[in-house]
Amino acid sequence: MSNSEKIIKKRIKLKKKYLQLIEDAYNLRQTDHALSDFSEYKATKVLYKINKLGFVVHNSEVQVH
Repeated sequence: MSNSEKIIKKRIKLKKKYLQLIEDAYNLRQTDHALSDFSEYKATKVLYKINKLGFVVHNSEVQVH
């Protein structure tokens, strides 16, 4: 498995985690504001990682071609 494939798989896993955190934040919004905010914060950190990995994969694909 190449590095690009590993990065893509990790990015997919992170996207699933991000979606779950956003859903949790939405569901908690009515009952526990603090926990909702914390879930949104974690989701933001995961989104940052997703974007970093997307940048790495995109740049490596441009260099290969």
